Amino acid sequence: MKRITLKTGLLFAMLVAFGTVTVSAQSKGERKERPTYAKLIKEMDKDEDGLLSKDEVKGPLKDNFSEIDTDEDGFISEEEFDNAPKPKGRSRN
Repeated sequence: MKRITLKTGLLFAMLVAFGTVTVSAQSKGERKERPTYAKLIKEMDKDEDGLLSKDEVKGPLKDNFSEIDTDEDGFISEEEFDNAPKPKGRSRN
């Protein structure tokens, strides 16, 4: 009985270790590509007016809205989006 329990425990520990290594390796290799303006319009343009306002955007676009909206009209145009600085990633320690 002890032998079966020991084997089961060892097998479980190996599966957990393997799963952790696999997930860690996959997450390090993935890089998100910058979305296109058309994709942002499709996902974020709640009032479907073809424009992105501060109330509609989220994440880095919302955090840096005033810097991206260079003509200060209250909307991010495709040109402003294309000229916007890329968001800074997390620093590596």
